[in-house]
Amino acid sequence: MSMTQPNSSTAKTPDPPDSSVFDLAALAAKFPPTADTMLLDMRLTDESAASSRLFRIYRPVPAHFHKTCDEYLHVILGRGRFVVDGQEPVELGPGQLLFFRRNKVHAIPEVIESPLVVFSVDTPRRDPADVTFVDPSDGTAKDFIRTIPAY
Repeated sequence: MSMTQPNSSTAKTPDPPDSSVFDLAALAAKFPPTADTMLLDMRLTDESAASSRLFRIYRPVPAHFHKTCDEYLHVILGRGRFVVDGQEPVELGPGQLLFFRRNKVHAIPEVIESPLVVFSVDTPRRDPADVTFVDPSDGTAKDFIRTIPAY
């Protein structure tokens, strides 16, 4: 089995490798200090069964949900307060994992320690447009997240 880094220099998108190694700390260091959206993400894998992403949270994220996927959120750097399904807020930091099913309302009302960087696995794949804010005046998918290249 060969371990490969994704290659973005080819003109034709290659078939996804059977395996890959991702240096999450090195990738997290690539996020810029500010963003015009609430989050910036890097898609590490993007297949119909699941997508994996690394994202940085730049400011509080209002209550929202995703219609098409369950989410696993693993904090890599920083600390934040997370709320799921109206429960009491929970503070999460490096090494902690949060799971919730599709259609569960969730929010990140406070970035306690920045940068707040999270590794996410979405099952099945989450389309970048799949975000519904509980209060529509909080924004749209374009306000929520923008994808930047990982490599």
